Amino acid sequence: MALHPQIQAMLDKRAELQLPGFAEGTPHDARETFRVSQQALPPNRGAKVAAMEDLTVAGPAGPVPVRRYTPLGGDPIGQIFYFHGGGWVFGTLDGFDPACRELADASRCEVLSVDYRLSPEHRFPAAHDDGWAAIAALRDPALPLVVAGDSAGGNIAAGLALRAKAEGAPEIALQLLAYPAIEPELTGSSHELYGDGGYLISSADIGWFWDQFVLPATRIDPIAAPARAEDLTGMPRTIVVVAGCDPLHDEGVAYAKKLRADGVEITLRDHPDMTHGFFTLVDVVDRAKEEIRAVGAIIAEDLRR
Repeated sequence: MALHPQIQAMLDKRAELQLPGFAEGTPHDARETFRVSQQALPPNRGAKVAAMEDLTVAGPAGPVPVRRYTPLGGDPIGQIFYFHGGGWVFGTLDGFDPACRELADASRCEVLSVDYRLSPEHRFPAAHDDGWAAIAALRDPALPLVVAGDSAGGNIAAGLALRAKAEGAPEIALQLLAYPAIEPELTGSSHELYGDGGYLISSADIGWFWDQFVLPATRIDPIAAPARAEDLTGMPRTIVVVAGCDPLHDEGVAYAKKLRADGVEITLRDHPDMTHGFFTLVDVVDRAKEEIRAVGAIIAEDLRR
């Protein structure tokens, strides 16, 4: 599949930096690689919002930072708790600020971006526990609740939706999963076609991220690996976004099909010429902004039903 020209230009720019693969060093090295690659991109700004506020909530191991975005144009119609990507190893509130701004503006929802603890210093279930604590502390029962995330954050959002189902609360109206990392077995045609490292991340990188995140014995837990959930009946309405040139493509599609087979209302949005991570490229790749705004509009329409 041919890459979108703006994605190809971004990858060419990144190749000029001659950065090592994420799996080639320590977690510190991976964080530095990500930082350098992000600095090489043009500035991302995102949409205007009525207010942005940095908060902290009490978590199971200390304060959990949360950034709240209030949309323009009146009272929010829902709450979206957003979990950023980064292989559970890196990622910051600032790095995902433009995406959260666009999502708040397009969905007419309050977006709460959760700065969960990172691996390997804090392995599973630390990130999920921080997300659960943020929802418990900031949940507005008068508004519909949405959980959302991209990549590793999609894993957290899906895991929290499964936990909410198991515990019977809170009621989640919708989950948005963008190219989620939900299956630790790195098999399938998308790994074969796009896992060599030429498409932002490699299959080796993904395996390394899983090793940082969760011990092998724990990978049978569907909260850690949602693709392994046996029964998805009763899960919330779900939007799954996948990128065609992404090793994780097939597991996202398979999860959407599994949800649909269990009676869950699904919207699957497949972008054949995109790579993993495109939600972070709001002002670099036109499709990134377009897609975030499109799923935001779907969320708004759904919550107004």
